[in-house]
Amino acid sequence: MTIDGSLPGSRPDQLSMDESVGQLVSQLTTDLGQLTRQELALAKAELQAEAKKAGKGAGMLGGATLAGWMVALFLSFTVMWALDEAMDLIWAALIVAALWAVVAAVLATKGRKELQDVNPKPDQTVESLKEDAKWLTRKS
Repeated sequence: MTIDGSLPGSRPDQLSMDESVGQLVSQLTTDLGQLTRQELALAKAELQAEAKKAGKGAGMLGGATLAGWMVALFLSFTVMWALDEAMDLIWAALIVAALWAVVAAVLATKGRKELQDVNPKPDQTVESLKEDAKWLTRKS
């Protein structure tokens, strides 16, 4: 035996046969805590990487939205000027505006319906938490 009580050639981080159950539980608790911290750090790093990708994608969608708006604007002018060949410019502008009003009304109606169907309560998570609570009360 060495001065610290360990066997010659054994590593200090190895558990010897003489250690008590309390020391084993303490070591297990320490290891589980460290494992949990490492898992949380990994999850945080993964979420940060995914958030960065999502931010880039959202920026690109914002640019695409602006480009689409510009296309709609210039197509509207083109239709208006094409109709100007057959009628006064004022009537052509009113026809184009009426077409956009119909598009806006249809989109607003469909959007409102979609929002009414949204369920903000996370049903699966609530059920999972209820099952966890039942399992814990049975184990106690």
